[in-house]
Amino acid sequence: MKQLFVKILLLVSLFASAQVPENDTKKTVVVFDLKEDIAPAAARITSKAVRHAEDINADLILVHMNTYGGYVIDADSIRTSLLNTKIPVYVFIDNNAASAGALISLACDKIYMRPGGNIGATTVVNETGEKAPDKYQSYMRKQMRSTAESHGMDTIINGRDTTYKYKRNPDIAEGMVDERVVVEGLDDAEKVITLTTEEALIWGYCEGKVESLDEILKLNNVTNYKIEKVEKSNLDHVIAFFANPALRSVLIMLMIGGIYFELQSPGIGFPLAVAIIAAVSYFAPLYLEGMAENWEILLFFIGFALVAAEVFIIPGFGVAGISGILLIVVSLVLSMIGNVNFDFSGTDTSEWNNALASLFFAFIGLFALIFFFGSSFINSKFFRKVVLMDTLDDSHINVQQERTETVELRGAKGVATTAFRPMGRINIDGVNYEAKTYGEFIDLGDKVEVLSIENQYLVVKKISV
Repeated sequence: MKQLFVKILLLVSLFASAQVPENDTKKTVVVFDLKEDIAPAAARITSKAVRHAEDINADLILVHMNTYGGYVIDADSIRTSLLNTKIPVYVFIDNNAASAGALISLACDKIYMRPGGNIGATTVVNETGEKAPDKYQSYMRKQMRSTAESHGMDTIINGRDTTYKYKRNPDIAEGMVDERVVVEGLDDAEKVITLTTEEALIWGYCEGKVESLDEILKLNNVTNYKIEKVEKSNLDHVIAFFANPALRSVLIMLMIGGIYFELQSPGIGFPLAVAIIAAVSYFAPLYLEGMAENWEILLFFIGFALVAAEVFIIPGFGVAGISGILLIVVSLVLSMIGNVNFDFSGTDTSEWNNALASLFFAFIGLFALIFFFGSSFINSKFFRKVVLMDTLDDSHINVQQERTETVELRGAKGVATTAFRPMGRINIDGVNYEAKTYGEFIDLGDKVEVLSIENQYLVVKKISV
């Protein structure tokens, strides 16, 4: 009987040794970084990482974080992505998880922090650092609380009594937003809550103090694993490049400047091409970031069409031209402002300031370009090589070229036979001439005087009868 028992034990041990330990099964860990301001680019990389993890059926998602915060709307988008995935999400706070970073960290299943790290201070502020109105604070308080509560409760059995408490105290989450929320033993009512690594360990807002991602995996008994690093694509880098406010100002200047120079002469195509390329470079990154809506882009082209109609079709300059300019300006500004169906409640005043500043500097640059280089650029050899300067009426040009070689036309008076926007035609002593102004608009039938001759064009001004 004893020998039979020994044989059974031996068989059991052999069977157990034949089993593959859980740790020997290779785990797939998806890793991505949030080491910059929380903005549309951060929301995009998060969505990309979560989608990739779900596609390959990954075992774990690791967020490597070091941020001072950012936009609430993008932080909420990241928070939602992390809460909705069924794959466990851990975050490694590599020094800082402030403001929006704290909200994102609370959405993760486990939080790990580097020694000397901090998490908290999620009060909503404007670009000057001042507190936003209480309606924004109220929303953020409840958002932080609900995110903390989403990770469930611990059951505590003490004799016959069973009590429950949240794994992450939601009062602390609210106290990170509002200094009026008091957590006994942690703070008073004079400051918002920011937890150090040691405090986060004590109060259940950190599962471990670590120095690296590898340590996190070891703490969770993951020793056999492969890392799938999700990084920004080339498109992400291009979008980030064109999202630079200074470059936006240049693109706006090229758009409007291209339109202006296009209207300076019939048959010109190069300035319009520049304007179109600048418009695509301006709107495409904003559209991909979810900033520019379809209707905002449509406003721009409607505005451009109204201005063109005012210049070429409608005599004078009135409602259509002014409306077109306003639509173009509104489109350029709103495309830089995040909104949902014209609802700007979630936008920060800094967005408005940045948008208006980009537009302001664009117009300053445009006015300087026109003032210093306007006429010289149009008459330059380069400009004449890349654009078509001939008009359909070659007979008028030939006559004009003959007449403009003389100086007798300077000071001559005639009548506008077309409206000037600012190009047009005049009649002097029964002969038609191509002419232009220095930006002045002249209506059909107005009296004009020749100021000078530039290449094949007479430069004229309006005179009173």
